[in-house]
Amino acid sequence: MKIIIVGTAYPYRGGIAHFNALLANYLSFKHNVEIINFKRQYPKIFFPGKSQEEKSNIANTNAKITQLIDSLNPFNWIRVAKIIKQKRPDLLIFKYWIPFFAPCFGTISKLVKKNSNTKILVICDNIFPHEKRIGDQALTKYFLNRADFFIVQSKSVEKDLLSILPKAKYTYAPHPIYEIFGERLDKLTARKHLNLNYEKIILFFGYIRKYKGLHILLEAISLIAKNQTAPHLLVVGEFYENESIYQKYVVENKLENQVTFVPDYVPNDKVHLYFSAADVVVLPYISATQSGIVQIAYNFNLPVIVTDVGGLSEVVINNQTGYVIPPNDPKKLADAILKFYTEDKEAIFIENIKEEKKKYSWEYFVSKIESLVSS
Repeated sequence: MKIIIVGTAYPYRGGIAHFNALLANYLSFKHNVEIINFKRQYPKIFFPGKSQEEKSNIANTNAKITQLIDSLNPFNWIRVAKIIKQKRPDLLIFKYWIPFFAPCFGTISKLVKKNSNTKILVICDNIFPHEKRIGDQALTKYFLNRADFFIVQSKSVEKDLLSILPKAKYTYAPHPIYEIFGERLDKLTARKHLNLNYEKIILFFGYIRKYKGLHILLEAISLIAKNQTAPHLLVVGEFYENESIYQKYVVENKLENQVTFVPDYVPNDKVHLYFSAADVVVLPYISATQSGIVQIAYNFNLPVIVTDVGGLSEVVINNQTGYVIPPNDPKKLADAILKFYTEDKEAIFIENIKEEKKKYSWEYFVSKIESLVSS
């Protein structure tokens, strides 16, 4: 097949760009693949991070990447659709996560499909965003009604998809492992690189928004610290909300020696250091569909503690590859962290992860796309 992936790619940063790069690589083993990327992804005024672009110069894909799309310009969408149509692809693939892109993606899809044989496949990160706004459902419907096929990556997203498109032609395929960040280093070596001289380290990684529950994790660390020395919490990621709220909590609860903030986006070639330095990753999310952070952790054979929201409990197997606990419960989270250390679970969890992560190969994900499109 001739396949065009439409959406975020290098030099833009983040999980979606990484996903599209890996998908292009694995699809290209059998198919002719290219990526049509944004030339303007978000307007700077609406982007909460420090930069939209990757610091490293590694695209992580051999596929041709062309920056064409302006997310804000409808006339550009018409031009991009015309360019895509001239290429006569058999399949367009979009990864969908927020309604902001629905008008752009929907218009391109509608125009490309007109009087052509091109099919549209949407890989659904989310159907409805974590932080909902008026008009989200209408925008989402506008785009998804143009699609022929869907991939859902969690049961909660499957439910959301069917709530607005009961007859959707879809298949379930979990998020594959992120394997672009290299090999795990020896733990002591990684800690030395990062100047972290602590016996026990837990990692919170990724953009910081309220729904990700960092405040719950800080409260759990505070509960542990009242009775004993708490594991050191390493918080790595840009703040997409007010950082001072978290810093103030740390100071007020005398956790300065228990918490280290690295409030920056981590370039690809540094990610392995943080995951190699940690004993366990913690995702105390209040809401979720799925998370690529689990797939990064699994790449490094790192146990994960997650809350039972969205599809997280579909990937983290309770008491085998980590723990699954109720959301919004600092006491249960503190208990899970303590249990991980007091019962010395790290070694057995690592062995279980090595087996469990075989389910999340890119070859399997690509095979699900091929089967769905040919059905």
